[in-house]
Amino acid sequence: MIVLKFGGTSVGSVENFRKVAKIVQDTSGEKIVVLSAMSGVTNTLVQIGELLKRRRKQEALQLIYGLNDKYLSVAKELLDSDECFFKAQVVLKRYYQLMLSIAEESFSLKNQKVIMAQGELVSTNLFQLYFEEFDGDSVLLSALDFMYIDQDGEPRPAVIRERIHKVLSNHNAKTFITQGFICRNEKNEIDNLNRGGSDYSASLIGSAVNANEIQIWTDIDGMHNNDPRYVDHTFSVKELSFDEAAELAYFGAKILHPQSIIPAKLSNIPVLLKNTFKPESPGTRIHNKAKVQKIRAIAAKDHITAIKIKSYRMLMAYGFLKKIFEVFEDHKTSIDMITTSEVAVSLTIDNTSKLEAIKSELEGFGNIEVDSDLSIICIAGDLAQNKRGITSAIFNGLRDIPIRMISYGGSNYNLSFLVKTSDKIAVLNILNEGLFSELISESVVQA
Repeated sequence: MIVLKFGGTSVGSVENFRKVAKIVQDTSGEKIVVLSAMSGVTNTLVQIGELLKRRRKQEALQLIYGLNDKYLSVAKELLDSDECFFKAQVVLKRYYQLMLSIAEESFSLKNQKVIMAQGELVSTNLFQLYFEEFDGDSVLLSALDFMYIDQDGEPRPAVIRERIHKVLSNHNAKTFITQGFICRNEKNEIDNLNRGGSDYSASLIGSAVNANEIQIWTDIDGMHNNDPRYVDHTFSVKELSFDEAAELAYFGAKILHPQSIIPAKLSNIPVLLKNTFKPESPGTRIHNKAKVQKIRAIAAKDHITAIKIKSYRMLMAYGFLKKIFEVFEDHKTSIDMITTSEVAVSLTIDNTSKLEAIKSELEGFGNIEVDSDLSIICIAGDLAQNKRGITSAIFNGLRDIPIRMISYGGSNYNLSFLVKTSDKIAVLNILNEGLFSELISESVVQA
């Protein structure tokens, strides 16, 4: 069994639906296809929810009308047979009437979650109808029948495994099509997987069915060694360990959410990152047997704020850091980086919604300094096996760049440092040239 997940851009148009169908058909054996909403639809659904929340019903209705027209246009162009187009009209009418009925009700969080689920439900219905014409050997499954989260919003793998095996046992097909992102909660209400979305769904499903491989199809040729938006001559990394991939995802690599591949890692299932629009490209393979390499890739995370707490009460004291961390825990604010000295602690956060309250509490511990408009640069690789010469190669080129913090040792796969965001692009380019010059030359020659 192989799990294939396709993101919003992969199903963003009629042409792209057809590309996805060809990829699915060319994949041998049993498979589960996990689809996102069509590109741009989720943003529209968020807008509809926000408008209804603010009681701007007419504006919300205009968006609902427009979305329905878009779906009908896609169905008409996508489906060749009158029978399948008629089925599509019936399906779309059902979802359209549901949206109109929600618009007539008082706003609620429950209805907002229902609205958010419609994108994936419609895209999978349209894809199933097209695949019915295209191949014929497929079954549409509702993720609402097996994807489940508890009262804390966390997936329950054991429940998902039991439910999905029960659902699959009711059908005899080679291809199963289902939705990413959506699920049910402990109240049996429609909900969603906030973190990682459809990638998380694919990883959870792959783990539940003990898949041979999980494929994540996007519009990028796998994980790049650096950010191609800011750096020329980047290249796709052939393989990564799960630890390296998690570090890169957490610190800015947009192709994956940092938590989305945890179920695959725990079940030791390889994850393959592929490009829907260049299926011949090898992409990036993430697995536990990736060969050791000193530097894999670089990523950057923006919108970082640094907080420094300086207090001589730290000197020779115990329990001080615990009290500091409790402030952030109380305000549900996670910490990215941390460095300490005998009399000071510096740490970074990316969520500043509770910053003023945090500062107010921290002032009871000592002098507080706050810096904003910062970026974390993450260098990922098996640094523990290649320590000699690595730090000089990294920092010699950055001698003219002010570095606010450096963090290494918490993981053998990550060296991170903090710079001004205005210096980020320069840093990424300097590191690309200094750390990957030989590999860049090889990739340019091959191209």
